[in-house]
Amino acid sequence: MLKRLEELSQRYVVVEEMVQEPDLVKDPKKYKEVMREHSYLSELMAAYQEYKKLLQDIKGNQEIIAEEDDPDMKEMAREELKELEAKQPEMESKLKMMLIPPDPLEEKNIIMEIRGGTGGDEASLFAADLFRMYTRYAESKGWKYEIMDASETEVGGYKEISLSISGKFVYGSLRWEAGVHRVQRVPETEAQGRIHTSAVTVAVLPEAEETEIEIRQEDLRIDVMRAGGCGGQCVNTTDSAVRLTHIPTGLVVIQQDEKSQLRNKEKALRVLRARLFDLEESKKHAERSAARKSMVGSGDRSERIRTYNFPQNRVTDHRINLTLYKLDQFMQGTIEEMVEALNISAKEAALKGAAVSAE
Repeated sequence: MLKRLEELSQRYVVVEEMVQEPDLVKDPKKYKEVMREHSYLSELMAAYQEYKKLLQDIKGNQEIIAEEDDPDMKEMAREELKELEAKQPEMESKLKMMLIPPDPLEEKNIIMEIRGGTGGDEASLFAADLFRMYTRYAESKGWKYEIMDASETEVGGYKEISLSISGKFVYGSLRWEAGVHRVQRVPETEAQGRIHTSAVTVAVLPEAEETEIEIRQEDLRIDVMRAGGCGGQCVNTTDSAVRLTHIPTGLVVIQQDEKSQLRNKEKALRVLRARLFDLEESKKHAERSAARKSMVGSGDRSERIRTYNFPQNRVTDHRINLTLYKLDQFMQGTIEEMVEALNISAKEAALKGAAVSAE
């Protein structure tokens, strides 16, 4: 660990010089990369300096105990040494976690797609519940969100709903929400009080910039149609809905939430770009070593990740075996404890994967 930290301290000197170069701002992509690395290394070096001071203090107290004749001084040194040595494992653990470089994707905004799965009306109602849960969490973080498209059901739920969420560290926080969310509760329509099980799938796509994913016009088939839905203004009255088909991959995106055909096309392109970016990232991940695979799962939307049990007020994440008996608060958007636990577990797994690779 110390060897790696020394190597990074030398790299920090180089990056510090790069930040001072006046021509850096002329290259936006390089500027962003350098500033991201500078931010990461600055935080790491501050923690490293604190750790080095701890080691110096430990050594100083050990020398006093070995060489000092004054019994009171020796006793004071022993007490201080005991406190310092208690801090050492915690600081080393923190540094090891910080040695894992941040994924550049973590800073990206996302497009989240929530779809009702098995369970009919109850699944659509739970999709609406998850939508409210994530938007309340976004509000608590100071993030902005925008509904991209929604397909409502007659009972007030969503067959599917997609939204964009923008802000600081959005993908890094919510990336592990992708997968199958299972709910166990008594539906309002259940006369005999029987618990029903239904499921909702969530996809979390990092939103790509136009420079990252090029979509050629000749690779697109664009169809316009009348918007459909449960009713309301402009439904089935104008050809505002847009369907984009990406011919090379077969990906299809339909947008009909806006009254404007142009706005629907813009939104559809954002979603398509995010899906293509996700496809590319998935290929890269599949090509990497199995040792890198995270303990919290692959993020595959077909993987059952969590159970929400309403009768027991319990939410359980199956990937990290974490159970919280405060589902009522969780559904109000108080999900930070789960989000933090998943991110810590992912970093610990990455650390173990790095150790295996080194061997």
